[in-house]
Amino acid sequence: MSNRSVLLLAAAAAWAGLSASEAEALTPLAMDLAIDPAAAEPPSQHANMAPSAFQRPADEAYEPTAYVDDPKASLQCVPFARNESGVEIYGNANTWWRQARGLYETSSTPEEGGVLVLRGYNTSARGHVAVVREVVSQRLIIVDHANWLNAGEITRNVPIRDVSPNGDWSQVQVWHVPGRHWGARTYQVQGFILDLIEQAQATPGAAPPAAPAAAALIG
Repeated sequence: MSNRSVLLLAAAAAWAGLSASEAEALTPLAMDLAIDPAAAEPPSQHANMAPSAFQRPADEAYEPTAYVDDPKASLQCVPFARNESGVEIYGNANTWWRQARGLYETSSTPEEGGVLVLRGYNTSARGHVAVVREVVSQRLIIVDHANWLNAGEITRNVPIRDVSPNGDWSQVQVWHVPGRHWGARTYQVQGFILDLIEQAQATPGAAPPAAPAAAALIG
């Protein structure tokens, strides 16, 4: 028995009016182990884990900072996306994906600086475009866009997450800025339009991209 156990027994005996031998007789055999948990418990399962094992995935760790930048901008999503991305497409948002063919590189996955093209909720008669500012993870991006709240406002740092069953960015949900929660609606994604020339010019030291074929510039 350890010295610590002996002292504890002596104190307990004095308090209860028992002799040291009587107190020891009533002491559980596991007294030493109960006093020193380290002697009974194996090392923690976390003891040998790398620090990265305790880190949350990027999309879970991300803290939204979305805000309304200009509530009185009186802008539709199309002119905002055109000015911010350099993608020179005109017309309604629901025509952008079709117009982009042959003029711009397109992708099914997001890239920073690209334009996200959404179909309208439960209708193809409407659409929406937004500019990708950051790719946080394989299933989370940050965008800037206009008129999402139908008030002509400019909203920045807005999270959009991929909720498609296959993780292919075919379906997304958009962060609701006023309520600071994920929107309940799921939107269909047509894809991402990439202005490679604009992105190359924005990259220091990047070589200028090759000019597109003349046929690609016609209609």
